[in-house]
Amino acid sequence: MALEKLPRPEEPPAGASRRTQGSDSSPRKADKRVCVGVVAGAHGVRGAVRIKSFTAKPEDVAGYGPLEDESGKQSFSLRLVGTAKGVLIGWLSGVADRDRAEALRGLRLYLPRAALPPTDEEEFYHADLIGLAAVLADGAPLGQVKAVHDFGAGDTLEIERPEGPPAMVPFTRQVVPVVDLDAGRLVVEPPPGLLDPIPELKERA
Repeated sequence: MALEKLPRPEEPPAGASRRTQGSDSSPRKADKRVCVGVVAGAHGVRGAVRIKSFTAKPEDVAGYGPLEDESGKQSFSLRLVGTAKGVLIGWLSGVADRDRAEALRGLRLYLPRAALPPTDEEEFYHADLIGLAAVLADGAPLGQVKAVHDFGAGDTLEIERPEGPPAMVPFTRQVVPVVDLDAGRLVVEPPPGLLDPIPELKERA
């Protein structure tokens, strides 16, 4: 099963992306949790729910063990029974009628990071990247990884900076040559202009 990761090509071209997929470093892995899906609403009248999966293979959302709510206080087992219009149909334990199922609309479903398969070299879960400190090649702090986006042209790190707007950094080997999960940081070598202020902001400054 695969989740939020794709393997590194054996002979990548310069700047090739280390692609990841999904949603939320490694001494912290034991405490980290990953959002693997969200309840999209009720299906039918007997308590089934529609689930939008964030795993690379949608059906794998049910294959890693019990799911938890965001607080970690509620736990659910999930049994899938079908698909419909881009979502999975399944049964969550303890949900026996449509009202209860509909009340769970928007519920995000999590797994402990430790429950996920280990990654190979140059494979990363979103949860491993989010929260890492971002520094420049000379060690100067840049900010912290807030999110990972895929806008269609490869993965992009959103780095929250102490001042100014977030920096949007392509997640390629050329721009992000070092990801050190044990140290909790990654190194950014931005091409000219990548971190420059937006022109309108310059004018207002």
